[in-house]
Amino acid sequence: MSRPTSGRRRVLMDQAVRRRRHALFRLFLLAGIAMASWVTRTPAIRDRLELSTAHMGLVLFGLSLGSMAGISCSGRLVSRFGTRPVIVWGTWLLIAGLATICWGSGLASVPLVTAGLCAFGAGLGLGDVAVNVDGADVERIGGRTTLPALHGCFSLGTVLGAGAGMAATAAGVPVHWHLAAIVLLSTGLLLHALRAIPEGTGRAVPEGPHGAGADRLRPAVWKDGRLLLIGAIVLAMALAEGSANDWLPLLMVDGHGMDATAGSLVYAGFAAAMTLGRFAGAHFIDRFGRTAVVRASALSGAFGLLLVIVSDNAVLAGAAVLLWGLGASLGFPLALSAAGESGPDSTARVSLVAVIGYVAFLVGPPGLGFLGGAFGLRPAMLVVLACVVCAVFLAPAVETARTGAPALRHAAGADEQTPADAPGPSRTAPGTDPPHIT
Repeated sequence: MSRPTSGRRRVLMDQAVRRRRHALFRLFLLAGIAMASWVTRTPAIRDRLELSTAHMGLVLFGLSLGSMAGISCSGRLVSRFGTRPVIVWGTWLLIAGLATICWGSGLASVPLVTAGLCAFGAGLGLGDVAVNVDGADVERIGGRTTLPALHGCFSLGTVLGAGAGMAATAAGVPVHWHLAAIVLLSTGLLLHALRAIPEGTGRAVPEGPHGAGADRLRPAVWKDGRLLLIGAIVLAMALAEGSANDWLPLLMVDGHGMDATAGSLVYAGFAAAMTLGRFAGAHFIDRFGRTAVVRASALSGAFGLLLVIVSDNAVLAGAAVLLWGLGASLGFPLALSAAGESGPDSTARVSLVAVIGYVAFLVGPPGLGFLGGAFGLRPAMLVVLACVVCAVFLAPAVETARTGAPALRHAAGADEQTPADAPGPSRTAPGTDPPHIT
């Protein structure tokens, strides 16, 4: 009597997890398309605003400021309200920021574009922890490695957004009309995705009448040695990714004598390698384990960087960028997954590691710019190479116990299922096991 009911519940659970996973794919794709759409139209916006490179740098500071503000408060908001509200707030803020940039570009208003960039960055940072915590919960429930593919959707979005941006530029489409189309597309993706995101995921259940229990956990997160080692891996791999995003075309043009078109094609190859690595990463993680994959990724990235730095052959350096991209692809999502599994209060742990990654993305590339101005971009990349080499030796830190999903799968095949096996929101409470990230 119970077997048909158990089988039906298992099918419904699998369908709910599948819909939720696809919704997260769309949210990551949205963020990638929006980011690349802004980046590819930066020169046109600069010309529209009639700004010098130095003044454009001040405008771009709004993006960095907003991103750090968003990522710094995202973890606490997720712990208090759950992932769904924070995803909603963050994505709507991102879309509103993009719309403001569009408006400011049409009016040639520097304050509007700066404010739009600040809102865009805040929305991106605010939603980042939330979507990763939700993706980690999908991994736990579904028993499948998911975060690398989710980040692969972001990389795919950047490729699609960059392609559309280059096409719009070649066709002479005004920036404000191009960005307006991206705002409409992003709105549609968000509204479609939200239907499958449940309430309550990642919300901490307070201990005691005033919620003091959850607050007592947070200081310990900063003192966890394993978590800080995971953060160091994220720092290295995010720096490898961020330095390419900001400097790779210029590195190939100034450092290897390529023309601007060839430099852009090399960057497109880097983005494609990142996308391939993230979509294929789940297979290798499940087969060989996290430590082996992080170590192989760091070695690939380090070898690619070394060839780019020391080789005087432009073709060889361009091909080495593919190794650089493959090597940088898995470090960030895999370390986020390990961070949430490293101890109690997974939301705070993912938030901490994400903040470290954002610091590398936002602070590292400008620092490389100062070094490049003094010594040249190729020698400046030695700093990135040294960090990636360190990640090779820190790789064992990501090998945490992978529990939760197998037990769930085993329970799904039993005659009876407990309420905990049913799909639904997960909560992190002091004194209980948090949702594990696999």
